[in-house]
Amino acid sequence: MTMLPVLDKKQVEFEKIVQHLQSELATLRTGRANGGLVENITVDYYGAPTQLLTIAQISVPEPRQIAIQPYDKNALKDIEKAIQASNLGINPVNDGNYIRLIIPQMTEERRKELVKVVAQMAEKSRVAIRNVREEIWKEIQKMEKDGKISEDDLRAGKDEMQKVIDGFNEQIKQIAEAKEKEVMTI
Repeated sequence: MTMLPVLDKKQVEFEKIVQHLQSELATLRTGRANGGLVENITVDYYGAPTQLLTIAQISVPEPRQIAIQPYDKNALKDIEKAIQASNLGINPVNDGNYIRLIIPQMTEERRKELVKVVAQMAEKSRVAIRNVREEIWKEIQKMEKDGKISEDDLRAGKDEMQKVIDGFNEQIKQIAEAKEKEVMTI
């Protein structure tokens, strides 16, 4: 008997952890324009909190500029307010049709701070992976204790589990390294 059913149930959790890390890293300002910086900002659109992504087209016409074109021009002021209220630290420029965000050049000190933030986010993801691993291990041990699997299956399950964990940890490492490289590139 393999441990795959136990791992399969938790596979989705592992994938969500990695996806969460990617979405968190996308919101980090790196000195380069990236639509991910603003797409999840919540705008008060006709009294309803709405994600910017759903009410406007977000584009990157230049390496250090984000252009936001609302589908409804009446939303320009609301979008501008939401961007100012967010913690981006960028002042929007409203020209009547678009809202433009100019991403300022980052200092070396700020780049190093962001690399530390990336490392912290990656570590949080690794901790979450370890927590799920503990759940799986307890479930495998319970199966062995209840006589559902043999001691050999227990060892095989542990090895199989570790391979899966190592794969997800490697993914996290690669994602973090790519973001660190992006942050440090001028």
